[in-house]
Amino acid sequence: MGRIAMLIWVLLIAVVVVLGYIRLAPSEVTEWHVAPVGDSDADTRGSVLRVLQAGPEALKQFDEVARADPGTRVLAGSLDQGMITYITRSKVFGFPDYTTAQQQGEILRIYARLRFGRSDLGVNRARVEAWIAQMPSGG
Repeated sequence: MGRIAMLIWVLLIAVVVVLGYIRLAPSEVTEWHVAPVGDSDADTRGSVLRVLQAGPEALKQFDEVARADPGTRVLAGSLDQGMITYITRSKVFGFPDYTTAQQQGEILRIYARLRFGRSDLGVNRARVEAWIAQMPSGG
């Protein structure tokens, strides 16, 4: 019984350490605040790219919607720079996802991706599409 208890404690400590790292690991701006690349929508297991013909105010509209999300904060960028990267953390475990939105003329590119793991189970796609739907122009 002593070995089983010790194994349980070791596993519990390992889980706490991993979850602590996920919550506290720094987000390197140079790694995550990068311009989205692509001219058409794309989905992978861990990311989503949306390219919208949305008009000159699209980034401002998207920014207002993203900032209203309670689990989201700005990591880097600004409206004046024409590109903003947000970090959104899951409620329970605090997994970070990064979303970069960039305005180029009438085109708004939105690239959302996970940091840890191989699949986000569609979370980034669902969030980006919900944010787009909340924009006054409807994306």
